[in-house]
Amino acid sequence: MENEVKNWLEKVKEAKQGEIDLSRDEDLSIALMNLISLEEHFYFTAMKTDNQKYLEMLNSVRNLRKNLLGRIVKNPQGEEWCISKHLLAASMRLIEVGTKELSKGSVKEANMYFTYAFNLYSLFFAINTKMVDFKDMENFEEKDAKNGILDKFSAIIKKIVDCCKE
Repeated sequence: MENEVKNWLEKVKEAKQGEIDLSRDEDLSIALMNLISLEEHFYFTAMKTDNQKYLEMLNSVRNLRKNLLGRIVKNPQGEEWCISKHLLAASMRLIEVGTKELSKGSVKEANMYFTYAFNLYSLFFAINTKMVDFKDMENFEEKDAKNGILDKFSAIIKKIVDCCKE
């Protein structure tokens, strides 16, 4: 596993020409999760209150989110832009569900949701650091990890993403 981390870090450096700051991108990705949630809340509030001003706020937040997402999702292929947005949104919601379970004392349930959230979050980074090389994936066997490819990416992201680096 250690060699895989080193090899993928080299790929990341090459892909970004040495200009990678995963710490910054991790912070930015959390901000993006919250902007996506704000979009959802402005939508539901507009529908519940019949107040169009909330849709204007939604649009402003959406424009900010699009601008900031573009700082991480560069040169998307296929539907990587939308995939990235939905990976962050799903991760954020699973974190919220896990937090609610934790507050009820359901630690095992909470950890399950937290693991799912982190797996999706790791896939977001795997895609956007070009860690995913689909040609290399042909040799990956599902039996290599309990939850397949998501566990593999999560293990690597745990080692290379550190929000505390300044």
